[in-house]
Amino acid sequence: MNTDIQHMIQTKARKAKEGMRVLSRSSADIRNNTLLAMSEKILKAKDDIQEVNRFDLENGKKTELAAPLMQRLLIDDQKIERMADNLRQVAALPDPIGEVISMRERPNGLRIGTVRVPIGVVGVVYESRPDVTVEVSALCIKSGNGVILRGGSEAIHSNTILARILSDTAAKEGVPDAIQFVDTTDRQAVYELIRLPEYIDLVIPRGSNEFVQFLMKESDIPVLGHADGICHIYVDEAADLEMASKICMNAKVGYKVAVCNALESLLVHAEVAKKFLPDFCKVLHEVGVEVRGCPQTQQIYSEAKPATEEDWCTEYLDYIVSIRVVDDIDTAIDHIETYGSHHSDAIITESYSASQRFLKEVDSAAVYVNASTVFTDGYEFGLGAEVGISTQKLHSRGPMGLEGLTSYKYVIYGDGQVRE
Repeated sequence: MNTDIQHMIQTKARKAKEGMRVLSRSSADIRNNTLLAMSEKILKAKDDIQEVNRFDLENGKKTELAAPLMQRLLIDDQKIERMADNLRQVAALPDPIGEVISMRERPNGLRIGTVRVPIGVVGVVYESRPDVTVEVSALCIKSGNGVILRGGSEAIHSNTILARILSDTAAKEGVPDAIQFVDTTDRQAVYELIRLPEYIDLVIPRGSNEFVQFLMKESDIPVLGHADGICHIYVDEAADLEMASKICMNAKVGYKVAVCNALESLLVHAEVAKKFLPDFCKVLHEVGVEVRGCPQTQQIYSEAKPATEEDWCTEYLDYIVSIRVVDDIDTAIDHIETYGSHHSDAIITESYSASQRFLKEVDSAAVYVNASTVFTDGYEFGLGAEVGISTQKLHSRGPMGLEGLTSYKYVIYGDGQVRE
């Protein structure tokens, strides 16, 4: 065991808790001004950020990082602007801290209410995407939470400069230490972080399902994360097939293939499969997507490789899609329940009854009618940003924004009551 790393993590956790206490007592104006100042600093430091990002990109090429992950690693002008906009959007959101959720009066005159409060200190462990550093910091500052960030080794240089800009700006605005960044890629840092319940209140992992499951089993701190993003789209017999093609292509390759809300398995009703699949699979082939299909799919599209049982429960994060022809909506819903990860699933249909059945019976964090699954994102949902996407049901589900980073406490007003 490296005692230096152990001491470093303990020190950062302690500072994050101290910073959280200052931050949670600060006014909404201070927290909002901090976010706006961060936005300006990110834009001004664009050239420095991108120069440092090149080191990570070069290392990614040397280690043969997959192309979709390289895409997530890249910080271009558009991503810089989005980072800055995330900070501005979060600043513009209503202040969650101190919100009175409920208030009622008991027969004895006691007034009992619940008030929204920060969770405390959040430890976030993530991979590949340096913009997560900005999104998470923004939400934690706004919600009054301290945060410890531990990014992946592939983005260490990019994360380090972003975290330094954010933490230095926060300190200048009067809320020091609330943002802590772990600048070592040694895995021991993660093990030490999940052993500090006296300082850290919640751990949020963003990575592979195996990594998330490991943390859930090993952590001494509650862990909120999501399983694989095995997202489905079901093309119903009553679907507008032109719309279906547009939505399914967008969900697979229109945004990014290596994201947890991308389409991985496509289900097509047998009544429309012969009309829909030939042209759609041809377009998939043209953009480099490999099709793996059930026997009916292979009969319709001969280039499809046979899909195995493993394909139905695989998050590819790549230019691969599995396709199954189903007899009815019941089979489609059963397939999603059997193989899905309760992340994001969609139905394409003009039938109101079919859409309502799908919305009611598919037990996922986000369920769509006639829209792409890649909208499952805090930014797209109007949350400003997200800490992560939860497929759990306690205490937050789906994109986790400001409300997901809060808890509540009871406040009781009396005028001398005693319990008889």
